Amino acid sequence: MLLSFRVANHRSIRREQQLNLHPVYDADRPEDTQWQAVPVAGVFGANASGKSNVVSALQYMARMVVSSHRDAEPDGGVERSPFLLDEEAADEPSWFVVDLLLGGVRYTYGFGVDDHRVVEEWLDSYPQGRKREVFSRELDVVRPGASQQSRELALVESITEPNVLFLSLAARSKQPDFRPVYDWFARSLQFRRSNGTRSVGMSATRALQEAERHPEIMDLLRAADLGIEECGTERVLMNEEELRRRFGSRLPSSLLRELENGGPREAIRPWLGHRGRDGIVQMELHDESSGTQALLEQAPRFLSVLRQGGTFVVDEIDASLHTLLTARLIGLFQSADTNPHGAQLIFTSHDASLLGRKEGEDILKRDQVWFVEKDRYGETSAYSLAEFKPRRDENRERRYLGGSYGGVPFLDEGFADAVRRRGGDAGQDTETERPSRQATA
Repeated sequence: MLLSFRVANHRSIRREQQLNLHPVYDADRPEDTQWQAVPVAGVFGANASGKSNVVSALQYMARMVVSSHRDAEPDGGVERSPFLLDEEAADEPSWFVVDLLLGGVRYTYGFGVDDHRVVEEWLDSYPQGRKREVFSRELDVVRPGASQQSRELALVESITEPNVLFLSLAARSKQPDFRPVYDWFARSLQFRRSNGTRSVGMSATRALQEAERHPEIMDLLRAADLGIEECGTERVLMNEEELRRRFGSRLPSSLLRELENGGPREAIRPWLGHRGRDGIVQMELHDESSGTQALLEQAPRFLSVLRQGGTFVVDEIDASLHTLLTARLIGLFQSADTNPHGAQLIFTSHDASLLGRKEGEDILKRDQVWFVEKDRYGETSAYSLAEFKPRRDENRERRYLGGSYGGVPFLDEGFADAVRRRGGDAGQDTETERPSRQATA
């Protein structure tokens, strides 16, 4: 379970920003749970405010932990994305820190990197609530904690390149304190970003193949009120004409060559059964709306993390989905009945209606909402709705759209003037300075 994430000097994030997932309001805690972090966190903001960069930072940290020992070339430096609008940032490290709760034990892990090497790295655990240093590192010097076997870690240190994280290699040792954190990054932390059309089709096909083993997929399709009553797949022989109709310009060249050499090709045909006047009518996946395909692409990942536990990070959760469908997916994480393992969902969105209510209940609780915005120098800041001390009955959707919380674009009349002009130089769109959130709270 992710308790907090801190990042500095990554893309538009210049100064340290923290996503703190500790609960703030006991009254908003899901019933019959003792979760020490909120199960859902939604990040809202204007276009280009830095929402995706928060996701990118956590994804970068995971990639470094899991594969820095495989990806880094000796003396090859470190690939990173420092803040570009301040010349000093290029010479300063980028920092990434997580607080985790794993198996009832809290861990804090972090590192700093510049263009050349890992400049600092550390891991602390808190069994029985007391800090215990697992290791700390400054440049090439690693100091094992008192509880560690220094001889074995000295061997790991000797093969750790300057541009490789010590944790990436130490997790393969037999000492137990390293593996939980590494495994969280490698297995429990999952990401979903917007995919191309072909990837969505492949994911949706897999979802329909799994529908028999996981009936909750069909339950979700029925609950979404898409008119779908049945679903499944079948193996069929398809010739070139049928495959071109199905795949269009996305027909893989390798499959085309096989067709030319071997005739018809066996393929998996996914179908969905819709209600019709004369009964169920099977429709092919490519005939479905983009929203249905998006739901089929996303639903298995949501349901998988709910079954197994972990943290699921989704950039632009509302892409191609109706607000009510998105709210239903979010709601699955809010209840101990549908989320027995305390899985977490972290997402970004433009959809302000997710700040409202569904069937009389808040879609997002007061401590589950975050905003990001950029200042005049292009630096992203992140802050929680809880900073405004909102009332439980407050219309948060309306207040957000009205600018009370910040995190929305403010355009002056120059924008409208530019649109009204015809021909000639229309000038440049300008933005007014966003009001500080202290002033608008």
